[in-house]
Amino acid sequence: MGLRRPSDLTTAPPPAEGRAARRRAAAAAAAAAGSDSASASASSAAEPAPGGRAARRKAAQGRSRGRAPASAPPPASPEVSGGRAARRKAAKAATKAAKQTGTAISNVIGELFITTGALLLLFVAYQLWWTNVEARAHANDQREELERQWNDDENPEVDPREPGAFSPGEGFAILYLPTLDVRVPIAEGVAEDTVLNNGMVGHYTEEDGLPTAMPWDEEGNVGLAGHRNTHGEPFRYINQLEPGDPIVVETGDAYYTYEMTSRLDSTSPSNTAVLDPVPDQGGFTDSGRYITLTTCTPEFTSTYRLIVWGEMTRSTTVSAGTWPSTPGAATRARGRSATSTRRTRTACGSAAPS
Repeated sequence: MGLRRPSDLTTAPPPAEGRAARRRAAAAAAAAAGSDSASASASSAAEPAPGGRAARRKAAQGRSRGRAPASAPPPASPEVSGGRAARRKAAKAATKAAKQTGTAISNVIGELFITTGALLLLFVAYQLWWTNVEARAHANDQREELERQWNDDENPEVDPREPGAFSPGEGFAILYLPTLDVRVPIAEGVAEDTVLNNGMVGHYTEEDGLPTAMPWDEEGNVGLAGHRNTHGEPFRYINQLEPGDPIVVETGDAYYTYEMTSRLDSTSPSNTAVLDPVPDQGGFTDSGRYITLTTCTPEFTSTYRLIVWGEMTRSTTVSAGTWPSTPGAATRARGRSATSTRRTRTACGSAAPS
């Protein structure tokens, strides 16, 4: 076969069938494109409109205009809304409140203790100091009143030697303990409220259930009781009396002088035999004229009784004009007040055997 020119090598036009096929394909493509555009238009209503966030918000607002407004959600609790910071703050507040409460309770308790302590101190001061001041003043007044009566009543209407001549609480004599520098009035009875707590020495009587003799009786035992601590405490130091020390009882017309003979340092309050007419516990066996002093022991208690006994050695009429010549006793003329008014010795709670 012979050679050809390049122009002879170009593609030959497609046959007639190829064109018809292309037209059919183009028609099919156009139909498909129309179908796709319809689908895109239909789906554009459901998809968010282009244009960014602002366009989407507007589209959402448009869709929700026809809906009923939703109810607002309940406010979140502080713990949920605040988180850890709120919980820490609440815990700190609770801790602070607890501390303040504990501090307030401690302050109240402390104030109660302080108040109680102050009241106790005041009570002790009242018992140990003020009761002595009051009782000694009262006893001193009673003693001076007795001396005035004795000086004024030259011929008393009532004979003091008669039984029942003195009413309960009435003073009728003065007890003098020279070695202890004690000079205190003696009143009828041993009642605390009317006699002992007023700084006086009480005389045991039948009304007390323990009748004892009077100093002027021919025989018997004169029983006397006095406080050892507080309320004037006239018998505080009778434990220091020694055998031979004088015990003087002064009445309106005589001085009765006893000598201390023995002492019982501790006995039961129910031991009333110490007041017998012949107190054998004091070493006496025969009838005589005795005196018994009773008070509480140990000091500041009323558990037991301290007993001091004495025996009369002589009596002196007031007309003699002087005190009995006893060691440490001061002399005084009839009608003069005694120079010693100190009350430095006293008794305790319930002063007598019972």
